[in-house]
Amino acid sequence: MPEIEPASRPRRGPVQIIARLRVALGFTCGVLVLWLATPTRTTIAAGLAVAVVGEGFRFWAAGHLNKSREVTRSGPYRFVAHPLYVGSSVIGAGLAVASGRVAVAVIVAAYLAITLTAAIRSEEAFLRRAFGGDYDAYKRTGLVDTARRFSLARALANREYRAVAGLLAALLLMAWKASYNGAF
Repeated sequence: MPEIEPASRPRRGPVQIIARLRVALGFTCGVLVLWLATPTRTTIAAGLAVAVVGEGFRFWAAGHLNKSREVTRSGPYRFVAHPLYVGSSVIGAGLAVASGRVAVAVIVAAYLAITLTAAIRSEEAFLRRAFGGDYDAYKRTGLVDTARRFSLARALANREYRAVAGLLAALLLMAWKASYNGAF
């Protein structure tokens, strides 16, 4: 992991604060979403199908990523600069569908737009400081590395199992709420 001199670290502004707090904000939004949700067997099945695609994309990305050690250019990074966030957005859409409420979709969309925009800005600033021209070249030309293969060990080292567990927990809570409301 490249070391950054303390003098070159940026001050924490609103973008960095939001990026740092996105998980805690996610749990807070999750409680609100669960409270507002009116899931049914049909909405949960449809939402699950969407969310699994998002988690699959995240898992694929995590299996290529060497966080903070390089500019990753293989796997889904060949197509998008932030595949973990794309996957998270698809998962969010799936959970919104599972909830069965438009109000939940609005909350999820607002949460993702605000927190992921902040995370991307913060992450790109770090990548530019840490890798300079290498990151700028990737963004500009989309240079790819087709030689690197997906690694389950790398995905596990990146703790993608936590996202899988979070998705399962959210879907189980939706199923519980559906059964509690007699819709399951």
